[in-house]
Amino acid sequence: MGPAMKDRFRRAGLAGLLLLAIAGPAAAQDAGSDPSFVLTGSSADFDSYFPGYLANGYFSNMTSPRGTEPAMGYMVAFMDYAKDDIARPAAIPGWSEIDYNPGGGWLNATRLGKEIFIDYAQTLDLRDATLATRYRFVYANKSTDVKVTTFVSQDAHHLAATRLSITPQFDGSVQLTFPIRLWSEHAPRFPIGKLSGDQMIESVIASGQNLNNKPVPTPDRAAVWYHGVTRIVANDGDAKDLTLWLDGRAEQGLDMAEAIAVSLPAGLKVEDVKLEKTPFRISLNVTARVQKGRTYAFTKYAALSRQGWGGDAKTTLALAKQARATGFDQLLAAHKAAWHELWKSDIVVDGDPAVQKAVHSDLYYLLANSTTGTAWPMGACALTPGYAGHAFWDSDSWVFPALLLLHPERAKPIVMFRHRTMQPARERARQYGVSGTMYPWEADPETGKDYTPHFAYDVYREIHVNADVAIAQWQYYQATGDEAWLKQYGWPVIREVAGFWVSRVTYDKAHDRYEIHHVTSPDEAYNDVPNDSFTNAAASKALRIAQEAAKQVGEAADPKWGEIVAKMYIPFDEANQRHLDFDASVPHDKITWMGSSLIWLMYPNLDLPMTPQIRRNNFDFQLHELKVHGDDPNEMMMVMLAVGAAELGDGKTAGEWIHRNLAGFLKPPFNVRTETVANNAGYILSTSAGFVQSFVYGLSGLRIDDNGLSEAYAPVLPPAWKSLKLQGVHYRGKQYDIRIEHGADGKAKLTRTERAN
Repeated sequence: MGPAMKDRFRRAGLAGLLLLAIAGPAAAQDAGSDPSFVLTGSSADFDSYFPGYLANGYFSNMTSPRGTEPAMGYMVAFMDYAKDDIARPAAIPGWSEIDYNPGGGWLNATRLGKEIFIDYAQTLDLRDATLATRYRFVYANKSTDVKVTTFVSQDAHHLAATRLSITPQFDGSVQLTFPIRLWSEHAPRFPIGKLSGDQMIESVIASGQNLNNKPVPTPDRAAVWYHGVTRIVANDGDAKDLTLWLDGRAEQGLDMAEAIAVSLPAGLKVEDVKLEKTPFRISLNVTARVQKGRTYAFTKYAALSRQGWGGDAKTTLALAKQARATGFDQLLAAHKAAWHELWKSDIVVDGDPAVQKAVHSDLYYLLANSTTGTAWPMGACALTPGYAGHAFWDSDSWVFPALLLLHPERAKPIVMFRHRTMQPARERARQYGVSGTMYPWEADPETGKDYTPHFAYDVYREIHVNADVAIAQWQYYQATGDEAWLKQYGWPVIREVAGFWVSRVTYDKAHDRYEIHHVTSPDEAYNDVPNDSFTNAAASKALRIAQEAAKQVGEAADPKWGEIVAKMYIPFDEANQRHLDFDASVPHDKITWMGSSLIWLMYPNLDLPMTPQIRRNNFDFQLHELKVHGDDPNEMMMVMLAVGAAELGDGKTAGEWIHRNLAGFLKPPFNVRTETVANNAGYILSTSAGFVQSFVYGLSGLRIDDNGLSEAYAPVLPPAWKSLKLQGVHYRGKQYDIRIEHGADGKAKLTRTERAN
């Protein structure tokens, strides 16, 4: 650790305190008094506790009911590459666990019951990004008041800490353990890299599992989206120094390091400290004497690194020890101050507390998974093993637009990832006999290589992802006006995506039009269809973008781009004056998660131009098909209906769909979004982003286009709302507060106020 890094840690706590001082007492008061930032679980949640997580974009830690249990966590783009499997996130050794034994039994092994954990409450403070748990632990005729506070630092990204405070209601000897949990490999492990769909199902059944929907909180897809493994290369500790460390390596993957430094309370009568090493944990075990009514605070500081982000165990241990020297209170203050800076860009709903709380939880999960100054994407299920941590189009078309106006520096890594991984996309294009870059449906977040499970092999036809990539690149340029970035990074991606589409289209001479055959619709049950409307429209937009980008950087556009745009076929039903999902030759008769994909044509990143009547007809057809051909609707489709209603000028219906997206999809106690109401595949970050887009682009009517941040549609508000405020919007180097409220005529009005620098 160099002098600059040491100096950073010496100053971290002071800087955080100074920021709080500058913000003034009102800022602290607001955090404590605004219930929309507070999610609290009670003992009533014990049987259905759906874990949330703490994260800072670089690593995560799952929550647990006691606040002290072994908890899994994951590190950004830290992947396991086991033979015959897909790349999947390797679970990092658990750092947050602390166990306590007052003499009658260990806290973490005791049954969760409200008569044992009395006056229980666990609070996830979204504004401070802290988890606070409190209860009176009553067991074996002994009682202890327990408080636990944990955070993953937003200020010092390698650091996290957890503090256990105990107030025993007795005098005597107690035991505590401070372990690093060494996870074993998940069993059974399937060769998902080569199993067909039927083979996958048979393998799961043979293992005694199934892929059916399950009651909360059991995850539905754990049989497929399980964690990878971190192999421990070396580990040790020092009982005298109260430290632990390890070097690890993801299976056939990158190196990592982790270290712990423990702080014992002043005045504690320590009887013994021992270092314990087993195949499943290394631990510092403490025996001490305590006095009735006295509070003792034990703090566990963690430092984590991975190859390409930090150093080995020796360097990481130095970070943990420096964190201990800085102290919990100063580290926590700096962490809170960093989060308070992030919340200066916010979405404020006046008149609907339930919606406001959901907006804040969705923004929290987005921010907790974002980085700055990197080229890593955001997985569809965040820093969890869901969907194997892979980067889908969700990253470009869902998460990216949601962050772009509020936090452009946190959106940027997503577009930078696509530039960084152009070479594997070129190689994949050659594999499929096309030109340019062909980005995979499921990209490894570290290498960018294709790791789509073999049982989902046919989804390689869901090629709209290549247009989604180009659209995001152009949106970043439009929102920032960064011409140097466009020339160096955005333009190469856009140009080669355009080359892909030129080689992928088919010219229909008889109708003098361009078509795209053999694709998978966004409504994925329709595989290998011709002329999917969303795909064709997205490809056309990507080619138009390529033309504009060429002008901007002073390059020559391929004449073919304009020709294809002018003659691209978008299937349309003239009799009913609406678009078709795909070519009329394909029956539209399957029961799917979505019923139809027409609503996708109205989504902000595409927003296919059409007349108001066609837009209305498309919307009505989508609702009809959702009833007739929809089953357990996918949340990604559901969140778009609020946007569609807003585009139609219907604030009442938009509000109803916003509320529909609160019902069943948000799992308590921490508003974790799941894929469907009945399906507990959780941590679907794309749907959190979609919900945010309902406000940023839906109710506001705003679009990022060549004319600026334009009011493409009249703003709308649900009738019962007083106002909606988009606070701290960034656009081309300036910041705005955008307010929507009902005018004297009852119609919604939008006003912008530029913030002073």
